[in-house]
Amino acid sequence: MPFAIRTAFQPVIDLKTGKPYAYEALVRGPNGEGAASVLAQVTPENRYAFDQACRVAAIREAMAAGILDTGASLSINFLPNAVYSPMACIQLTLQTARETGLPLDRIIFEFTENEQIDPDHLSGIIHAYREIGFRTAIDDFGAGHSGLALLANLQTDIIKLDRELVRDIDTSLSRRIIVTGLLRLADELGLKVVAEGVETGAELNALTDAGVRYVQGYLFARPALGCLPPLSHTVATALAA
Repeated sequence: MPFAIRTAFQPVIDLKTGKPYAYEALVRGPNGEGAASVLAQVTPENRYAFDQACRVAAIREAMAAGILDTGASLSINFLPNAVYSPMACIQLTLQTARETGLPLDRIIFEFTENEQIDPDHLSGIIHAYREIGFRTAIDDFGAGHSGLALLANLQTDIIKLDRELVRDIDTSLSRRIIVTGLLRLADELGLKVVAEGVETGAELNALTDAGVRYVQGYLFARPALGCLPPLSHTVATALAA
């Protein structure tokens, strides 16, 4: 494997149950170095190998960390431009899932809206993944190239609101209006919405008031290398109340 990588995990919390709905797998260097140091090594020539390595590491480390016992799903970031053929490129993922015992319906694949992608190519990937049993998510929604046009042409299962829409939402009327509108739109399309980057109790209260059910951010837990981090004590107590 050409990349020496590890995986950190951060939970996505279901506010209705107070438990993790999923754990997002975040690429790290072999000693926990940040994602930027790893991504700096990715080139068009090794992008496919990097994408494959990240998938394998995420599944193996999540299973070693005990994700199967939590009931939560594993959310893996992938590079659509590294997928030259959906069915050919998914074989190592399927093999790894079978070897480790991770059910396919417990895997979510995220792609970021920031990456310029051929819509037809991406649509083919999403369709193929759905046929296999995976779920898909648009990450950083609201910060990328395509915006609402992406939703018009693709039918993912989840959208993850970019942290810029979440930051200071408690004091920003425009952000609250936008998020409320996106929640209504997602509900009509049958999509789950995750609010990313939640860092304060005030932000959480505003999101809860708006109707957000799924949240992720430092308020709940920071990414942990090779393990599933516990929820912060204050938040865990509040969710259990």
